[in-house]
Amino acid sequence: MEENKDLKIIRKAATELKLPLWRDALDEYISRFATEAWTIQHLMAVMMQDQLKMRADNRRRTLIKRADFPQLKYMADLLIEELPEDARAALPLLQSLDFIRQGRNVVLYGNPGTGKTHIATALGIEACAHGMTVMFTSVPRLITQIREARLERSLRSLENKFINYDLVICDEFGYVSCDKEAGELLFNHLSLRAGKKSVIVTTNLAFNRWNEIIADKVLVTALVDRLTHKAVLVNMTGESFRMKETKKISKLPVNNI
Repeated sequence: MEENKDLKIIRKAATELKLPLWRDALDEYISRFATEAWTIQHLMAVMMQDQLKMRADNRRRTLIKRADFPQLKYMADLLIEELPEDARAALPLLQSLDFIRQGRNVVLYGNPGTGKTHIATALGIEACAHGMTVMFTSVPRLITQIREARLERSLRSLENKFINYDLVICDEFGYVSCDKEAGELLFNHLSLRAGKKSVIVTTNLAFNRWNEIIADKVLVTALVDRLTHKAVLVNMTGESFRMKETKKISKLPVNNI
């Protein structure tokens, strides 16, 4: 049976207006309109709400992909009761994302395996869900990017992108030491966002040990001062989740063969 002329017009217009849901689900909308006795106003409201939700979902997926998270870790997967006390206390503030709106930094510091990267990633994904732009990088990778951009004379372009993200997550500060030049590059790059946009830093070193990574004491002092000014500092010192899992496994009974 040939489709009615009006439906053809609606489908064509929906395609040109980039409303794919209206085009693809048109028959279902018309069916529900008839069987559920909707008014025209209610039909339009449902169609518009569905299209807006689809666009929001697509934007969230795009933002998460562009953020370049190495793994997708969500708040719902966090074992809250297993987190260090300071982290449990800070979570409500962090989950509100107000620190991003206020341009405040977050520093998650403590020994490895206590959930620093999980929390940082989960907060980044939450920010994407709220339409915010996010960049995830490790500190060694960021330093490499800065060096390459300087050699290619594209540093200004990299800096402009870096400044404009709503949130930047710098993971693994302290795992790899850097020379004075790398420390200066990192300091200058992070300073671009100081007092304007948020940065989350995860580190396995307390601040008084940052000179083990960057040998220049003056530079370390300036970097700590710049990152921690009005920042949310979260002490993540505690027993490693991986160590806890290993202990649980070691206590499991071994079946006799």
